[in-house]
Amino acid sequence: MANRKYIVGNWKMNGDHAALAEAKAIAQAAAAHAGVDAALCPPATLIAPMAEAVKGFAVGGQDCHAEPKGAFTGSMSAGLLQDAGATLTIVGHSERREGFGESDAAVQAKALAAMTTGLDVILCVGEPKNVREDAEAEAYVLNQLDGSLPDVAAGRTLAVAYEPIWAIGTGLTPTADDVRVMHAAIRGKLIDRYGPELGAATRILYGGSVTGDNATELLGVDNVDGALVGGASLTAAKFVPIIEAAAAL
Repeated sequence: MANRKYIVGNWKMNGDHAALAEAKAIAQAAAAHAGVDAALCPPATLIAPMAEAVKGFAVGGQDCHAEPKGAFTGSMSAGLLQDAGATLTIVGHSERREGFGESDAAVQAKALAAMTTGLDVILCVGEPKNVREDAEAEAYVLNQLDGSLPDVAAGRTLAVAYEPIWAIGTGLTPTADDVRVMHAAIRGKLIDRYGPELGAATRILYGGSVTGDNATELLGVDNVDGALVGGASLTAAKFVPIIEAAAAL
């Protein structure tokens, strides 16, 4: 049985209180497609007001600290995210791994902390361009995934987002065949790690220059259970067509 599609917007370091109007429009449109799960992950400053503005629609964080509390200036624990109204968080995004030097072990600790606190987790993996050009993408991603997956029951509480780094925000996307091969490999790793039932139920999202124009093709690929969307998630005009594409499949 196919997994429900999951469409998540990552606003990154964009958005202010005026942008809540876009979030409301997205939530309203998503409500018309009950067969699709949708969520937005705004900057931390917007989690509480967005959760209040779009009650019943999932709002998440973009990162979380592995520790529940302490002297970690500028960080947000899973508990603080939850207290602000978040129901999920992203961990291991390439912009965190590359820009902040986060290791697989650090990402694994964050995922474990978030899941044990009660947040759903979207765990990101993906290869840089040189690895893809050297035909080593699959081995790279599976090794990254192996070191980042938390050793707890997965299923619907965990999603893996495959985001080839070279495709994020560039307008470039891998071919449907490339996505199919990588998602099949990730599915195999999840089944090996969590067993056939939970491994099959763990959703695998594709991310990297997803738009309303290419969403139908990408979401129709085997083992693509949804999308993690960056720039196109900032407005209802660009994000809602992706939700609609998922609903039509």
